[in-house]
Amino acid sequence: MSTNDGGSTSRKMTPEAASRIQSSADKHPVGKTATTGFKQRAQSAVHKSKSQSKRGRRLFRKLS
Repeated sequence: MSTNDGGSTSRKMTPEAASRIQSSADKHPVGKTATTGFKQRAQSAVHKSKSQSKRGRRLFRKLS
């Protein structure tokens, strides 16, 4: 998501968004999404996000 000033906002990659990106890359194998590795980075971001949220819950349980 872009802001009006040309900067970008930060959002976590959702599994649904990664799925849309992968689908687009598969449909257009010579497009930028497929050829730049964005498909793989999107999936990696989902895995990182999931592992960080699990780690945070474990830490919270230990502190409680």
